[in-house]
Amino acid sequence: MKKISTIRGGSGDVIEPKVGTRPQDNIYLAVNSDWLEKTKIPSDRSRMASFDGIDVNVEKHLMQDFADFASGKKEVPNVPNLKKAVKLYQLASDFDKRNREGAEPIKSDLALLAELKDFSDFNLKAPDLTTFASMPFGFDVEPDMKNTKVNVLNFAGPGTFLPDTTTYQTEDAAKLLTILQQQSVKLLEMAGIDPAVAEKYAADAIKFDAKLAKVVKSSEEWADYPATYNPMKIADFEAKFSEFKIDYYLKEVIGEEPARIIVAEPRYLDHINELVNKDNFEEIKGWMIVNFINDVASELSQSFREAAFPFSQALSGQPQLSDGVKQAYHIANGSFSEVVGVYYGQTYFGSEAKKDVEDMIRRMLTVYKERLAKNSWLSEATKKKAIVKLEALELKIGYPDKIEEIYNRLEVIPANQGGSLYSNERAFAIEEQKYNIEQLHREVDRTIWAMPGNLVNACYDPQRNDLTFPAAILQAPFYDLKQDRATNFGGIGTVIAHEVSHAFDNNGAQFDELGNMTNWWTDEDYAEFKKRTQAEIDLFDGLEYGPVKLNGKQIVSENIADQGGLTAAVEAAKNENDDLKKLFENFARIWANKQLTESIKTQTAVDVHAPGPLRANVQTQCQDDFYQAFDVKPEDGMWLEPDKRVHIW
Repeated sequence: MKKISTIRGGSGDVIEPKVGTRPQDNIYLAVNSDWLEKTKIPSDRSRMASFDGIDVNVEKHLMQDFADFASGKKEVPNVPNLKKAVKLYQLASDFDKRNREGAEPIKSDLALLAELKDFSDFNLKAPDLTTFASMPFGFDVEPDMKNTKVNVLNFAGPGTFLPDTTTYQTEDAAKLLTILQQQSVKLLEMAGIDPAVAEKYAADAIKFDAKLAKVVKSSEEWADYPATYNPMKIADFEAKFSEFKIDYYLKEVIGEEPARIIVAEPRYLDHINELVNKDNFEEIKGWMIVNFINDVASELSQSFREAAFPFSQALSGQPQLSDGVKQAYHIANGSFSEVVGVYYGQTYFGSEAKKDVEDMIRRMLTVYKERLAKNSWLSEATKKKAIVKLEALELKIGYPDKIEEIYNRLEVIPANQGGSLYSNERAFAIEEQKYNIEQLHREVDRTIWAMPGNLVNACYDPQRNDLTFPAAILQAPFYDLKQDRATNFGGIGTVIAHEVSHAFDNNGAQFDELGNMTNWWTDEDYAEFKKRTQAEIDLFDGLEYGPVKLNGKQIVSENIADQGGLTAAVEAAKNENDDLKKLFENFARIWANKQLTESIKTQTAVDVHAPGPLRANVQTQCQDDFYQAFDVKPEDGMWLEPDKRVHIW
């Protein structure tokens, strides 16, 4: 008999294809080995997965459309603000202009940073600098977790240069930071900074980043969503700052000192004076300059783009920089994402498919309700509350009916009126910051979509208690009108129920039907839920995937959603007497993934999802129906002892 520790995830290495593998030993390899052997990762990408395969096609269609719009070959359709996106695309794709300008568009802003004299000067100018430069803290306005009708100001620390705080403990850390340091020096020299000064800025930046990495939250800590809710009176918050004039900063940037604030990173606030002080001024200045030059390089000439690529390449393994035309599309799509998503949905998403998907969602919700009602470990009181939450879910399918107000405010200044790509992106950032601050005294708009229609993804928002299924994910292998129902259940059916399950994962379970963070569980039920959650953590913790070992706690919320999603999809298929083999095979197919080693390291350091191949195998191993469908025996690689199979939803 094999040991349990050797068969979590099935026998064999999921990264290495092995045609002829039996589904009883490794369903992921049985389904995907041929695909793994034949699939090539494009030179400007670091992986190819089922999601990426769809994304490549979406990108191809939209790139051609934008090229045709820009050339006049196609008339720009009457989608609000789409003409602005096309104007930005034209500006971004004009590399003659970008190459001619070089660093000129950023020189005045770079000078503002370089001319900072001391900490007092930084205190005085910080409100203006925050419109274009990184600050050693951040503020934004979001719905109040305990009263989601209103918005509230939030505070957090900055990000680190490396993907996660844990990356600093790896053997790759020194090499990665050296690459970033050398890259930064080169970029600063290209922008006209004296070489010796550039060297000092980069060295100081690395020193300050090292201090930040010891204090800011890790990805595992950020995965605990409710732990980001730490309300404080503004007076108590401001009292934490001894050298930085936070009251002045708030009045200038926010326009007021709100009565209260939510602190997402209490530890960072506790250490704020050790980091943001006059003794650290030179390091803070260098850190801001290095962040700035690396952030804006992609908006300048081709030479700047290429000079800014090594660090990204080291993190991802991506062999080549994407070409300029592709970058121009991504810039336009990034700044006008919802606009482009609406165009994509209206153009490529059929009404028949939308109707069929809506029907499938209703079926999955019905199954989920039945499963909650029959749940064996919840009390009747908690079941009722859970069903109330389920029935209150809002559905967002395809693309929004209206485009958010912010896009009406963005204006593109063309080249013949003095606009550069950088100046436009800078103006957008200022307008977006202003728009965000305005929400502080407005009711939460629950009609806002979390994802654009052309994104190959789906999500659940606990504060709005809504589900979003963008048009782009509603295609093969996830969904196809021509696929049989069992195959669709294994694809989009599991995705739908996965997002529903987020309403009841370790984070979502702490929010009610209105999206407010409140306890709707009995003590006994929640204790049992935590016990099962720990079992899910243990199920994945320490699993090897290529060069890394998984952190079960970091990925637990997504794993709970996977477990609930697959279980509900299996139940729905059984209700219709569907072929469960086809369901499990397509569930394995949607997690097909081929990825470069560097990309695996970076992604697993920050991602709250387990790698696709392990999502496919481990969750399938916990489905009792899988063993019956494929006649899996104890001696087979996919066998997991019944008492090791995790069942939550």
